[in-house]
Amino acid sequence: MDKKQHKHGQQENGKHEGGMGMRGITRPMAEKMMRAHNQEMKNEQHGNGMMMTDEMRHQMLKMHHMQTLWVYWMIMLLGAWVLLSPLTFSYGVGVVEPSGGREVWLSLEQRISFMKWSDIISGVLLLFFGWRGLTPNRPVSLWICCFVGIWLTMAPLLFWSPTAVAYLNDTLVGALIIALTILIPGMPNMIMYMKMGPETPPGWSYNPSSWPQRWVMMVLGFLGWVVSRYLAAFQLGYIDILWDPFFGGQSMQVLNSSMSHSLPVSDAGLGAIAYTFEFLMGWMGSPSRWRTMPWMVAVFGVLVIPLGLVHIFLVISQPVMVGAWCTFCLLAAAIMLPMIPLEVDEVVAMIQFMKKKLKKGEEGFWSLFWKGGTIESDEKDQAPELITFPQKPGPVYRSSIWGMSFPWTLVVSALLGVGLVMAPGFFNVGIQDTVADVFHLAGSLIVVLAVLSMGEPLRIARYGNVLLGLAVAVVPWFLPDVPTTLQLTGAVAGLAAAALALPLGPVTQRYAGWNDYIK
Repeated sequence: MDKKQHKHGQQENGKHEGGMGMRGITRPMAEKMMRAHNQEMKNEQHGNGMMMTDEMRHQMLKMHHMQTLWVYWMIMLLGAWVLLSPLTFSYGVGVVEPSGGREVWLSLEQRISFMKWSDIISGVLLLFFGWRGLTPNRPVSLWICCFVGIWLTMAPLLFWSPTAVAYLNDTLVGALIIALTILIPGMPNMIMYMKMGPETPPGWSYNPSSWPQRWVMMVLGFLGWVVSRYLAAFQLGYIDILWDPFFGGQSMQVLNSSMSHSLPVSDAGLGAIAYTFEFLMGWMGSPSRWRTMPWMVAVFGVLVIPLGLVHIFLVISQPVMVGAWCTFCLLAAAIMLPMIPLEVDEVVAMIQFMKKKLKKGEEGFWSLFWKGGTIESDEKDQAPELITFPQKPGPVYRSSIWGMSFPWTLVVSALLGVGLVMAPGFFNVGIQDTVADVFHLAGSLIVVLAVLSMGEPLRIARYGNVLLGLAVAVVPWFLPDVPTTLQLTGAVAGLAAAALALPLGPVTQRYAGWNDYIK
């Protein structure tokens, strides 16, 4: 490193060592600094594009660690808090049993003991590895702290926490630990291999990882977290009554059903954990995470898309399996449904990036998957800055749903699906009758496919409504004791849903090669 570069590094160190105003620096700020540094070096080398050496990266890592040192002290303080919690709150006082007389895999004494020792061991681990994290370049210690945070969010569910205070304490501290280890300072040691590059994927008209694209996901994830925690609180026994504005006691019937009890843990609690991770992972990474963190986009995609579809299907099967409805269960599914088309574009961009890089043969799959890379792109992200939301809420919101469009055919299909779900009750048909099952399932699935198809990369899914529409139009005529008016309603609405699934509708954005699959 020449004298000028060395002097530049000394100036940077001197500027930040005493800069208390910069102590809250985060990973996006560090990335911005690296980008500015690379551009400066490029200009000084007359366009030769000299990038950072290993020594410069170590220097940047040390500087970044100094500015985020408060994070690792907070991890230790939270470790002490968790360690002392069983002694402070006494997990054996005010204990409760799961709702509906549910039998669990642990006795009450074991539930108390396991929660107590889980917190003590977790606190010790956070203190030890948080202390190690005070020294730069110890990513393993920070990842261990992160996994302790994940464990804390799961332990109250696995051990059927006997007290509400233990559940609340562990889930909140667990979320804070995850944020403090890999969200606020960024993924440990990412500076050592992070590559600068474009934010918008090549061939795309927008950036699916931009902050405007992600804030809607984070809001929906948080709302789903709140709703699922309320349902979990009932199943775990912390509240005796579950309020339902539409179906009354049916909600408690659903949550205490054999379908719900088929799992060894609270299914609502599992939903709360999934929403916790979805909410937190929305914050993770820079606006170019589709290429810098493929693994994270993949995990986020799995949580949202396949697991989200399973969650939605289980909810819409409640009237068939249980013979009852649950308002807050439906609300949780309704929150999850738009997250799928909002997330699929980012997954598509990540897969396209991986395929292009692997085709060049410059990097191995796992290295690229875990560490990401760079790629050439001349596309510019036209989305407004998220900071302008208070002044320009309309433009920011519109940019947050780029990748989705709302053809009138799909909107009407969704409304028809809702009407089909409500039709049996309107014609005084019992919820457990076979024809009601047909209308409930077909109508719900028509809504699901219509909303999914509003995501342009998933537009082809609308063809599923052709089969569903035909099924609801034909099947009721072969069932006994079905009112003719209901049969006619199913025929008209079903044929209309099938016909409305045929038009493509407008495609407003470019998705590189994926446009060939939008048919």
